[in-house]
Amino acid sequence: MKINWFYIKMVVLLGFTVFLYGFSVQRNAARQVENVTISFDDESAPFVTRETVNKLLIVSGKKVSETSKENLALSIMEKRVKAHPIIKNADVYVSMSGEVGVAIEQRKPIARLNGATSFYIDQSGEVMPLSENHAAHVPLVTGATDKNIDEVFELVDFINKDTFLSKHIIGISRTTSGEYMLKARKLAYTISLGKVEQLNKRFSNYKAFYQKAQKDKSLDNYKTIVLKYDGQVVCEKK
Repeated sequence: MKINWFYIKMVVLLGFTVFLYGFSVQRNAARQVENVTISFDDESAPFVTRETVNKLLIVSGKKVSETSKENLALSIMEKRVKAHPIIKNADVYVSMSGEVGVAIEQRKPIARLNGATSFYIDQSGEVMPLSENHAAHVPLVTGATDKNIDEVFELVDFINKDTFLSKHIIGISRTTSGEYMLKARKLAYTISLGKVEQLNKRFSNYKAFYQKAQKDKSLDNYKTIVLKYDGQVVCEKK
């Protein structure tokens, strides 16, 4: 019987390749984590520090740098990071070189409510705690509480989505009767909006007034601009 050396060589080569691959995988898994890289979706507004994220990565009292790749509990670490009240989403992964990467997406505040308890409202209309690390440049809302979140969110969301209003309105206050007063940038008058309703119509009326008053150079002559009356803008002079 003739021995087919070609097939024997191929089987040996295949076995050696499998051995090397298994050895490489095992050795790679046993490698110690060399570094942790943390990135934020917005590096200019880090509400959470890298030190805080590093602490969230600690599982069973062991730091990431003290753990081998095969013993990394990535799903647990990711769950702990996502549970932070300022973090919207997170992706925790490990590279072949032994580096752990953490990509952080923070919640984005659109307004800050100041009162007995101060907090932000985020883009989803949910309560977001203040950060000791960074203060967001968002409209300040006074006189409202967590019971008024829905109407405050409706108002602020409308303002933020309007190019003119988002740059023009810098302050919001809620009266005891549930009406809203707005503060305009670099102008001495107050805008009396009324309750949060018919926003499109009321702000359209205000824009028409503003354009005319700006053209007439009379913006500084007013104390209060009232928008709550249907179909009209009532101006109180100084």
